[in-house]
Amino acid sequence: MLNVNSQSRKSATDSRTPKRIVAVGDDAILVEFNGELSEAVNRAVHDSASSIAARLNGGIEIVPAYRSLMVYYDPLSMGYDEIHRAISQCFPLPLKGGNETNLKAAVEIPVFYGGSDGPDLTSVAGALGLSEAEVVRLHTGVEYLVYMVGFLPGFPYMGKLPEELALPRRGEPRVKVPKGAVAIAHTQTGIYPETSPGGWHLIGRTLVDLFDPERREPALLNPGDRVRFLAVGDWL
Repeated sequence: MLNVNSQSRKSATDSRTPKRIVAVGDDAILVEFNGELSEAVNRAVHDSASSIAARLNGGIEIVPAYRSLMVYYDPLSMGYDEIHRAISQCFPLPLKGGNETNLKAAVEIPVFYGGSDGPDLTSVAGALGLSEAEVVRLHTGVEYLVYMVGFLPGFPYMGKLPEELALPRRGEPRVKVPKGAVAIAHTQTGIYPETSPGGWHLIGRTLVDLFDPERREPALLNPGDRVRFLAVGDWL
């Protein structure tokens, strides 16, 4: 009979081993993990990015996503076989204890909820059968993981949103979403770093600048960071 502890450890190890490592064009390699989007799978993506960067020690660019990462390299200075071998040697990733996943403190983002800052808060509350105050309480009551950054420079896709707040995207996207809008869709929350079109539900707005190309690190939030929202104004 298979020992339960050994079975669960094998399952955890499998979740930290890629489903495939394949070439994408002449200058990139895709590392893709099994399973649905979850914190454990996304953590494996971040941990593998760190491990690959340390093993190759420069000359590459790593772009993490939800369940995968892309490793870009210069084919004139290093070959595919060399890169593939180095990446493969990083797996399976070592198991980590729960307190080792991220030692950085959560980034706190103050948010003005509702009114002109969050024009969808009332409709979101009605659709979910909650009060506006309950929506704010739930949104500020958990710590979020930045799964990936994309769509716009500095736009963080964060989860997991409390189940009570899960809603599909808006049926009709907005042509213009203001900079700093804090939004939710499905099981995720995000912040628009600049004015743009968008289809998520706008429940608040922050004055924090998510992306500034003049800063030493332009993006305030990066994959693997943790975030907490703080209600300000009338919600204090």
